[in-house]
Amino acid sequence: MRALLVVNPAATTTSARTRDVLAHALASDLKLEIATTEYRGHARDLARQAAQGGTTELVIALGGDGTINEVVNGLLHEGPDPRRLPRLAVVPGGSTNVFARALGMPNDVVEATGHLLDALESRTERTVGLGLAGGVPGSDDAEVPARWFTFAAGFGFDAGVVGRVEQQRERGKRSTHPLYVRQVVRQFLHEPHRRHGTITLRREGAEPVGDLALSMVCNTAPWSYLGNKPLYAAPEASFDTGLDVLGLKRLTPLAVSRYGTQLLTSSPERGPRGKHAVTLHDLTSFTLHSQAPLPFQMDGDHLGLRTSVSFTGVRRALRVIV
Repeated sequence: MRALLVVNPAATTTSARTRDVLAHALASDLKLEIATTEYRGHARDLARQAAQGGTTELVIALGGDGTINEVVNGLLHEGPDPRRLPRLAVVPGGSTNVFARALGMPNDVVEATGHLLDALESRTERTVGLGLAGGVPGSDDAEVPARWFTFAAGFGFDAGVVGRVEQQRERGKRSTHPLYVRQVVRQFLHEPHRRHGTITLRREGAEPVGDLALSMVCNTAPWSYLGNKPLYAAPEASFDTGLDVLGLKRLTPLAVSRYGTQLLTSSPERGPRGKHAVTLHDLTSFTLHSQAPLPFQMDGDHLGLRTSVSFTGVRRALRVIV
């Protein structure tokens, strides 16, 4: 099988030696080309070229969720077509690796490589659904191009946390779970809309859901991890259904304490709940609108401020080796 290995050299949990061992192991079973990313968006460009070239059968992403997101957007540059596009495989190299772990991959790069080699030998794969987010016609963000996400997007509070983490990383800090926890506290202390939410969710055939202070859009469960602890914001979310939403209408100290505890103790059967929590399952399309510009993130990548975002859940978008 002709394959392209896209390597992010800045991946948090891999070394140059580990990457060399991985590449050597994969080259024993594949006709392997290796490409190292050199700038933000490079993984997307490499994957797009592989999809358009017509000869690459498999693209392997070695890196964190941001690298995988870029590769997915490159593969789907011209839209989903699982029968034509190269298959995707992932080897986790980031700090959290939500997408890889949601697929059942080990969170260790060496173990994940062995898992991938076994999957290639047995030819096991699955077709997964993805989320697509873009601008809303007639809004200030109408011209924002659509972008795919693999496991989650956030509009409001959690996106603000992601933005703060990225600022710290630009200052040389490592992306660690304690760093995320500190930025959650700082975001809460500076959150201007925690008592009165500005977000409204609209979908065809249903009443609008307004006054949301936080909105998490999930394509799979868990939503994220704190160390090895999975966090289930929307336990029913799945790669085989549409998108799920968790919205919170208040972020007061009492509400944050309650819902934060529920998130930390969540399980595949039970997520955050309460009179100020809104949960929606298996949505095909909807929009989020805010009365004030809010931060927006997809797959842990901060994308700036938005006032509106359209979402589509696309079933059977991409084949993945598992």
